[in-house]
Amino acid sequence: MEFALIGLGLFLLLILIFLFASIKQVQQYEKGIVFRFGRILPGVREPGLTVILPFVDTMQKVNMQVTVMGVPSQECITRDNVTVRVDAVVYFIVVDPIKAIVNVQNYMYAVSQVSQTSLRAVIGRSELDQLLSERDMINDELARIIDEPTEGPWGIRVDRVEIKDVALPPDMQRLMSRQAEADRDRRARMISADAEYQASKRLAAAAQVLQRDPASLQLRLLQTLVDVAAEKNNTVIMPLPIELLRFVGDAGRGTAAPSGGDHAEEAAPSEHADPLDAEVREISGTELTSGQRREDLPAATGSGPYDAPAAHGGWSDPSGGNPDAQRTQTVRPGQQGDWEQYPAQPGYPPAAPGWGPQPG
Repeated sequence: MEFALIGLGLFLLLILIFLFASIKQVQQYEKGIVFRFGRILPGVREPGLTVILPFVDTMQKVNMQVTVMGVPSQECITRDNVTVRVDAVVYFIVVDPIKAIVNVQNYMYAVSQVSQTSLRAVIGRSELDQLLSERDMINDELARIIDEPTEGPWGIRVDRVEIKDVALPPDMQRLMSRQAEADRDRRARMISADAEYQASKRLAAAAQVLQRDPASLQLRLLQTLVDVAAEKNNTVIMPLPIELLRFVGDAGRGTAAPSGGDHAEEAAPSEHADPLDAEVREISGTELTSGQRREDLPAATGSGPYDAPAAHGGWSDPSGGNPDAQRTQTVRPGQQGDWEQYPAQPGYPPAAPGWGPQPG
């Protein structure tokens, strides 16, 4: 009787152990995969209590939450040959637990390695300006490249990838800071120049308005004096209108005009008149006009061939103005002149004292 009771107790204990071993609990954020004799059973176990065969079935749970994984810092060279160190963050989720367990040994490590290699590839194809300014485009490209080998074969979908930090060399940081400072200086100069241009246009419009009524300019002058006097200065500034200066200048030029006008200009040549012009007029009987030279007047002729009266002061050509004949020159007594090379003739030119080229 006692042996029967002990055996019944042991049987009940085994049943309890069997029940505890066959009942499994799956959390809400998990899904279970059951392996029976090493082969995976179709379907997955949903959250809650599930029953398996003890010592026959093995259940493995897969976390279905979004996993956040940091990509280690990668030192890359951009397309424009700038060395940068980039950190990134990958957000992914398991969409097919059977593929994530069966097709890849450790999907967490696999996603990490794919993220590192993809990050280096994308940074190598991008320039530094794109990496700094077009961050969203690079993030989308990274997510697409990482998702291609993971979602189909591994059952893992990459939600998004974000670049967390871009570390630049100190030299490049100094160069970029100087560039930004120069750009800000340029924009400040452009804004200042634009303000000066607008102010000049306003001042020109105000000057036109004040020009219409001289009294307004006087009122503005008085207002300026009031503003200066309001500062309690010991010096009183009395501005002088520009119109008054112009009036004084015009009056001065008008007073000096009769003394230095056309009459003075007409009288000026008589003071410096050349005595030879009077002689030429006396000889030729022709007055010199403005812009006319003495050589343009007809030469005085004598009574005989190559006659040169001393009173006339010139040699005459008996050819009567023939262009092939010798040219006549008028030379003042005692003055160096341009003598023509005449053919040797008896008594030509005459050796009159005071005539012809004199030695210096």
